[in-house]
Amino acid sequence: MQTERPFVMSVAGYDPSGGAGLLADIKTFEQLRVQGLGICTAMTLQTESEFYNLQWQLIDEILSAINVLMKKYQVEVVKIGVVKDAKFLSEIIKIIKTNNSEAKIIWDPVLKSTSEFSFFDLNTVSELKNVLNEIDLITPNYNEHKVLKGNHLFEDHENSCSVLIKGGHREDKIGTDILIQNGKEICIEPNDTGFNFYPKHGSGCVLSSAIASHLTKEENLEKACRKGKSYIEKFLTSNPNLLGFHR
Repeated sequence: MQTERPFVMSVAGYDPSGGAGLLADIKTFEQLRVQGLGICTAMTLQTESEFYNLQWQLIDEILSAINVLMKKYQVEVVKIGVVKDAKFLSEIIKIIKTNNSEAKIIWDPVLKSTSEFSFFDLNTVSELKNVLNEIDLITPNYNEHKVLKGNHLFEDHENSCSVLIKGGHREDKIGTDILIQNGKEICIEPNDTGFNFYPKHGSGCVLSSAIASHLTKEENLEKACRKGKSYIEKFLTSNPNLLGFHR
C-alpha cells in the first residue's frame, strides 16, 4: 500500500460532465497531492448548465463500500456531498465513525442544483440537529445557510459543528466567507481582487474537497479553509466557462 500521500474519501454523486461531485473531488485531491477514494451516492445525468435526472444508490450498497474502503485504507477525513435526506446522511456518518471514531467529516449540503433541481428532502431538515453533532464542518452557500438556519440548526454553538458560509451568493462583500467555529466568526476575504472570477459548475464541491485535502495534511480548520479558498479562486479564474480547470 502506498504511504506517500494520506488518504481522503469522497462520498458524493456522479456527474458525467466532470464538473461536480465525485469527479470534481478526485481532480481536486489529485492536484493537492492526497490519495482520493470515492463512493457514489447518486447517478445523475447533467451537463454544466442543465440537469436531466437522478437515481439514488441503495444505502446498503453505499455503507458496504465505505466499510470495505475504510477497513483497507487509513482514512482520516471524509467529504460528503449530495445525499437524499437526514436519515441517509446519518447512516453514512455512523458507518464512518464505526470504522474510525476520530475521522473528520465535512458535509457540503447540496440542497438544489443551479437549475433548481431539488436533491435533499427539506422535510427532514429538522432531523439534522443531532446529525450535525457528528460533523466537523458544514459548507453551505449563503442561500443554503438561510434555509438551514431557518430550521434552528445552528442555535447551540457548544454542540453543533463548525460552519463555513460561502460568500459567492452574497449581495454585500461578495466572495467573503464566514467561518463560525465555537461560536466565533472568522472572516475569510478574497485573496486577490485583481482577477475576474467566473461562475463555475461544482465550485462548492471543489472548495469542500480542497478543505478536506488540507485537513488530511493535518492543517487546522481555519488554515485548511483559507488554503481551500486559495484553491477555489484559481479554479474560478481558470476560464470564462462553467466548467473550470484544475491547476
